[in-house]
Amino acid sequence: MRELEQASVGAGVSLDTLMENAGLAIAEAIRDRLPSPGSGPALVLIGPGNNGSDGLVAARHLSERGLDVTAYLFTDRGSEDEKCDRARNAGTKIIQATQDENYCLLAELTGGATLILDSVLGIGNTRAIAPPLSNGLRIVKDNAAAAIVAVDIATGLSPDTGHMDTHGLMADETLMLGRPKIGLFLDPDGNRWRLLDIGIPDGLDIKIPTELMIPQSMTRLFPHRFPRSNKGSFGRALIVTGSKNYVGAAYLSGASAGRAGAGLVTMALPETIYPIVASRLTEATFLPLRQQDTGEMDPVFATTQVTDASLTATSMLIGPGIGQSCESVEFVRSVLFDRHQGPGLVIDADGLNAIAHIDDWHSRVRGTAILTPHPGEMARLTGLSVPDVEHDRAYAAQSAAEAWGHIVVLKGACTIVAHPNGRIVISPWVNPGMATGGTGDVLAGLITGLLAQDMDPFEAANLGVYVHGLAGDIARQTTGEVAMVAGDVLEALPLAIKQLSN
Repeated sequence: MRELEQASVGAGVSLDTLMENAGLAIAEAIRDRLPSPGSGPALVLIGPGNNGSDGLVAARHLSERGLDVTAYLFTDRGSEDEKCDRARNAGTKIIQATQDENYCLLAELTGGATLILDSVLGIGNTRAIAPPLSNGLRIVKDNAAAAIVAVDIATGLSPDTGHMDTHGLMADETLMLGRPKIGLFLDPDGNRWRLLDIGIPDGLDIKIPTELMIPQSMTRLFPHRFPRSNKGSFGRALIVTGSKNYVGAAYLSGASAGRAGAGLVTMALPETIYPIVASRLTEATFLPLRQQDTGEMDPVFATTQVTDASLTATSMLIGPGIGQSCESVEFVRSVLFDRHQGPGLVIDADGLNAIAHIDDWHSRVRGTAILTPHPGEMARLTGLSVPDVEHDRAYAAQSAAEAWGHIVVLKGACTIVAHPNGRIVISPWVNPGMATGGTGDVLAGLITGLLAQDMDPFEAANLGVYVHGLAGDIARQTTGEVAMVAGDVLEALPLAIKQLSN
């Protein structure tokens, strides 16, 4: 954002203009939360920097519309603060914290406010919150009955890691200015957010490697479907999946690949579960994999079967529900390692577990694969702990993708897709209802089905993640979060794809 602001100045848009635009946009955005003119009150919490100035501009615009507005200044902003003077002249009541002994007035204002606008600390803050500010924020938290709306980013929230200071002020809604702040999506709390245009000229952010998935950019990724097409036009997805304990993983991943638009889905799965899956997944073709007398996979023969089938496939998924027996691990490694570069590859679940403890696995998997780990699998792949992975999800995904030379899809709330060239794209979806077994299988199959249609692997991963999240949101509207299962997400895929591709 600092680079964008300076680039805006170079393009002829001053910092003061950006600030004025921001304040006006904030005032417009919170109109629906405020009562009619003549009533109120609204409390605007003001800090020392540009974030505080944005709040003062917003307070001025609200006061000019006849609203009862009080700006509470936690720090002295100096005697020549033009934003403060203009707000006062427009009718905003200005209260200095230094004049409020024991924060008695702040407690009264907070308890009676219709809306609280948090404009205390913005993206420039790098220090831990300490007294006296921490004392004032505690008064706000203890007495607030109204919604708290944060300007740009909640006070105390790190814009880089998403971690909240213990004395920070949680928001009910965040009004992000200019561009999204990555921290809000790295440790999401599920609060609402809106992005406000503050007049940054178009095109200045083209070199920034971090993006947020939005409908407009995702819609453009869908493969075009020509009228004169056949099933061969949309590729062949090979799904290597399943075991006696994880029959559902095979069904969910295979059905999802079909819903993604793959022309033909071939299921390579143990011969003992083939009849079960085939009875439900009637649209797919099947490659029953040979098993030993013990019921475990025959790693040598099954590898040959999969290798031969991959010669005509355009994408291949390996891992969902395969299990972690010695035979399964040997099978996965034989399929993946030292092979000739074949179809586009997605490695998920037990496929990742099978290779995690081999130091040079990433160099032995030829071509650029798409890896889809959850935090536990990511920890095994990197040798980190789960808390280390979760501490800075963006860095964990980006550094791993660069080191391995493969695309990393780090699953979870606000899933992150990282490219080996340093580019990362973040999903906006936060849905606790999707924290249930099988939703990862749906995602892996979805990405594989898109990849089968000759999509760029990074674009297929991004589109798959976004559609998966959208389908989850549609399912949540029907079932709620508690009752959601992976099958609900699968069933919502057609609606999500139709909604996004129209």
